[in-house]
Amino acid sequence: MASVSYGPEAIVLVLAVAGGAGLGYTLPVTLAIAALLAVLVASYRQLIAAFPNGGGAYAVARARLGHRTGLVAAAALVIDYILNVAVSIAAGVAALTSAFPALLPHTVWICLAVLVGITALNLRGIADSARAFMVPTAVFVLSIFTVIIAGLLRSEPLSTTEGTAVAANVQTVGVLLLLKAFSSGCAALTGVEAIANAVPSFREPRVKSAQRAEVALGILLGTMLIGLAVLIGKFALHPAEGTTVLSQLTEASLGHGFGYYVVQFATVLLLALAANTSYGGLPTLMRLLADDNCLPHRFALRTAREVYRYGVLALGLFAAVLLIGSRGSMNALVPLFAIGVFVGFTIAQAGLVRHWLLTRAAGWRWRACLNGLGATLTAVAALVTTAMKLTEGAWLIVVALPLIVFLMERVRAAYAAIGDRLHLGEVPAAPAAQGTVVLVPVAEVSELSREAISAGLSIGSDVVAVRVCPTGESPRAFTKAWEAWHPGVRLVLLDGAEEGLAPTMVRYINNKLADRRVVVVIGEVEPGSGWQRILPNHRGDELDRSLRRETDAVVCRLRLRVGRSVPQQPGQPLLDHRRDQVPAAIEDPALGQRPAEPRGR
Repeated sequence: MASVSYGPEAIVLVLAVAGGAGLGYTLPVTLAIAALLAVLVASYRQLIAAFPNGGGAYAVARARLGHRTGLVAAAALVIDYILNVAVSIAAGVAALTSAFPALLPHTVWICLAVLVGITALNLRGIADSARAFMVPTAVFVLSIFTVIIAGLLRSEPLSTTEGTAVAANVQTVGVLLLLKAFSSGCAALTGVEAIANAVPSFREPRVKSAQRAEVALGILLGTMLIGLAVLIGKFALHPAEGTTVLSQLTEASLGHGFGYYVVQFATVLLLALAANTSYGGLPTLMRLLADDNCLPHRFALRTAREVYRYGVLALGLFAAVLLIGSRGSMNALVPLFAIGVFVGFTIAQAGLVRHWLLTRAAGWRWRACLNGLGATLTAVAALVTTAMKLTEGAWLIVVALPLIVFLMERVRAAYAAIGDRLHLGEVPAAPAAQGTVVLVPVAEVSELSREAISAGLSIGSDVVAVRVCPTGESPRAFTKAWEAWHPGVRLVLLDGAEEGLAPTMVRYINNKLADRRVVVVIGEVEPGSGWQRILPNHRGDELDRSLRRETDAVVCRLRLRVGRSVPQQPGQPLLDHRRDQVPAAIEDPALGQRPAEPRGR
């Protein structure tokens, strides 16, 4: 419904370059778009019946046209969902700045503020409700019909907007100009496929209810588009800087009073709701693609509020990039919108043709002809729109569409390689115990070392404490403290003067323990209050990353919280070890020297 706020304007902006003669073709171009709308509505009624589980073009393509064509349809849907957010917010802000021109210099910031607000609400799990959408939608539709009826009853406009934006060099009206206007106006058809995507959301009988909704949508949308086009011709409106065509029509029909502001605020609210629908659609589509291994599996994760967080954040991020890049201009974004939509239309109709040819259901011949006609018309519209808008930003969609398909193919190939490595679908051999060595890096004799070694002993019997000696440190003082403690595990001293902790541990595991299963227990102190988290050196994070990236070791992180006391075993006092008491010699048992053994072992 909300597309009537920018569809007619897209037509007028193109035809205005031919002056008044060009604007006279607004109604014929709109009638051609309405005829295409009728074909699409009839075609999508067939899609609803054939695929009642929803999914639209993606479901049809995946079932009837193959995996790769399904990815093309999915990529087109991804682009459309992102553009829907950007275009709806930009159009809503344009309606707002038309009513309050003082806000015009702040367009981009207002767009971003609205985007952040919608994204934040969806991260909190605001559920879509039919009743919540019903009132603003009804107000908007009634407002548009009020504008149309009042305008038709008037012999002249109540108010006109000064400041024409018609080009100085008037062009002649030719076929290319009409095709360009048609392709721009086709942005008003976005959303026709939405009902087919969400058939399971309808009440029983779902198919009949969805089909009736599709017809109602087509009738209302077509009537509003034609009615506004008639008014544009009647009042001889021209596009003007800083105000939308819908704002001009409202002023001409209702004046600049209470009714004008009702229409403008209803438009802003409905466009915000139109943007919000993408937050329900795209994260769900991303979840389906993640389940099919075409996107990272984190897009299938839901929070406690039943929100696909990563999908919501990705949608908000890409929409913000578009709004910033276009400076919040609705007219810069609308030409990009129709291309992906018509790619989805074409794939859906072609898939249905194949569906009827395979199933041979009752009436399959006329159904296949109807969908074949729809596929042909939408394919031509996609080609015309791309050709006419290529230099106006459409190249971005031409590049983005195959790029998204390529990236999804790469993700799928990566998951296939992981599945081959895991032998998914096969019965694995019986588990068998392996010789496991548990390494516990220790920096000093302390309660943290005791906790880490205790955790290591819980994992396996072969536990080795590893001390990486920094530059200028002799192992003698540490060995003396270790022997006084005598925890009953072997101690290995490594020379870390040149490489540091993480590279030294990696070298030791790869050189000395390459044939064994290795588990590394990393003990860390976790401060109690928030600001104290800056106090630890976070060397455990560095060690964790290096071990996971460069070895096959299993890494366990043990956190000792400050303020939580652990009972100490009697008769084993902890010694205070100070670095400034350490002499300068270094011995490295890992390089062939004799390891220091605990006393009494």
